[in-house]
Amino acid sequence: MREVSELYEKKLKCPACKGQFITNKVRTSRLKLVKRDADFLSYYEGENPLFYNVFVCPNCGYAALEDKFSKIRPREVHTIKNIISPKWNKRDFSGKRTVDDAIEAYKLALLSGEILEYNKYDLANICIRLSWLSRMKDDKDEEERFTSLARDLYKEAYTNESINMGVTTLAYLIGELSRRVGEREEALNWFNTALRSPDIKDNAALEKMVREQWQAVKEG
Repeated sequence: MREVSELYEKKLKCPACKGQFITNKVRTSRLKLVKRDADFLSYYEGENPLFYNVFVCPNCGYAALEDKFSKIRPREVHTIKNIISPKWNKRDFSGKRTVDDAIEAYKLALLSGEILEYNKYDLANICIRLSWLSRMKDDKDEEERFTSLARDLYKEAYTNESINMGVTTLAYLIGELSRRVGEREEALNWFNTALRSPDIKDNAALEKMVREQWQAVKEG
């Protein structure tokens, strides 16, 4: 494989089938942030690490976000071997990924997550990334579809689950995703929830974002 200077190879052992494979990551030393959208999509000069955050085992078909990939239980290994692997057409996601490659990888991760019964927060984290990739591809229908899915899953997580993201940040994000799908009152309700949070004053940057997007809804 031709070396791409921004990428490096990472050797992995699949926790499901124990097969070894290579995936690629973007060198953090090469990252130069260009801008960030209000729903946290980051743009970089050159390669975007978003494209490489899903690991896909080419042997058994198990796919997951990097921080979830190795965290599977014995019953989940059984599920992968009995449900995912028999339907898997072997393919390799190593090397430079296009936006379509990345979308396929994330859809495989979403399928694995649904079959393994991930909690709503983890499924939402995959869906929002699919909405970002669809935006980068300028596929407005798919962007709206995955934005709506992410919003609905985050709402369930906010109410029913223990989450890794701060609740104030999550309230803001639900509001922003609601704004993006045209649900103005829903967006305002969630922005107000974030602004009423006791810890909003400890995060001036977040408070600024919430107020800006609240104003954008009012003016829209």
